[in-house]
Amino acid sequence: MKIHDIPGFPNPLRIRIALAEKGLADQVTFVKVDVPAAENRQDDFLALNPTGTVPVLELDDGLCVSECTAITEYLDNLDGAPVLTGRTPREKAVIHMMQKRAEALLIDAVGDYFHHATPGLSPALQAYKSPDWEGRADWGRRQGDKAIAGMRYFDKVLRDQPYVAGEAFSMADITVLEGLVFAGFAKLAVPEDCTALIAWNARLQERPSVKNPA
Repeated sequence: MKIHDIPGFPNPLRIRIALAEKGLADQVTFVKVDVPAAENRQDDFLALNPTGTVPVLELDDGLCVSECTAITEYLDNLDGAPVLTGRTPREKAVIHMMQKRAEALLIDAVGDYFHHATPGLSPALQAYKSPDWEGRADWGRRQGDKAIAGMRYFDKVLRDQPYVAGEAFSMADITVLEGLVFAGFAKLAVPEDCTALIAWNARLQERPSVKNPA
């Protein structure tokens, strides 16, 4: 298997943590994609993933799988013993619900804020952004507000349970965790009164897969 990504970026880190959780790092070859130089927007990469996003899992038979949820599902179920995506129908339902909320309310909202209300990642990527429109920066700032509201939502969730989807660590935790990493990069601070979220984040920073991702 190959993983096309760029080290240190939030979405690639989601998959690297999943690989570490499953003990699969030695079964993967990493192929670096120079995102700041817009390599992910060139024809060779778009042939792997037409949306131009990283990471992409390339299987030995040539099939390319994009989207972190889909990649995590594949990796987690390779050995028939899923630990990140749920074992029972109930677990799967709750984890996938919270995974979607983690994306919509946090990591994607941070991304929209970063790309539309700040200078963004690099000049090379500017040409590939959505066309400018009146109020784009205002919309981006509203996405920043949405991300802060998302932090408050997950803080409330974590006041009543140890992990985002319940009693066990899951891919939803990974997504919230990397949403906070992205927020820090975009200079969106976690509100000080989100004490449960802050404590959860500190606890997960000591998890082996987070300290030493693939």
